Amino acid sequence: MLARANGTSVEATTLPFGLAALDEHLPQRGLPFGALHEIAPIVAADMPAAFGFTTTLLGRIAQADRARGPVLIVTGPNDVAAYGRPYGHGLQRLGLDPARVLLVATKDDRETQWALEEALRSASPAAVAGVIEFLGFRASQRLHLAAENSGRPLLVLRPSEIVGTSVAMTRWRIGAAAAARDRFGLITRWQWRVKLERCRNGRPGEWLVEFDHAYRFSLAAAMADPALFHDADARSFRRAV
Repeated sequence: MLARANGTSVEATTLPFGLAALDEHLPQRGLPFGALHEIAPIVAADMPAAFGFTTTLLGRIAQADRARGPVLIVTGPNDVAAYGRPYGHGLQRLGLDPARVLLVATKDDRETQWALEEALRSASPAAVAGVIEFLGFRASQRLHLAAENSGRPLLVLRPSEIVGTSVAMTRWRIGAAAAARDRFGLITRWQWRVKLERCRNGRPGEWLVEFDHAYRFSLAAAMADPALFHDADARSFRRAV
């Protein structure tokens, strides 16, 4: 059980990916709620891929939330200028119902951190996410504690590929990979290079992951067979990340 700041308690839960190869690396075979999780691109150009991966997690959290609470996403002015605003159709295709999303725009990282902390303290959203360029160790402690007290997951997207020290329970590095397409050139499955760089009470790992229109994760064909993981392509992938 997790103790909230108001003295009540909430049952600790996790979010499984539904992908055994990945879930086995996580505590209790899932992404822990009530914790801070960092997501960052492998290189700066992978930021859209990192946001897409984050969106799929928010979508799965929203689907698992029986109370049907909103999903709060906080962005700053630089985020909008560099990457554009989230839009409904794109969120829906990645499994996040735009009707459940509340977007908050802030003027700087300090306001973003304040908005995230206050949202968690309210314990109203099903999940909270934000884009933060600079997150100091002490600030990460405050956010992690707020997430722990609320029992809600907090996903912090870091635009820079260079991420400093924080108390995040997990840290993910996401890279772009060519999406699978049908004969008309339409996307049938998104692909990401997913690296679990840090996992408290778990273990690191890396995978080439697909996400389909049924909102399911799977291993890309090249990595689904363990025997293929040790070939030259797999070694090249490890060097790239």
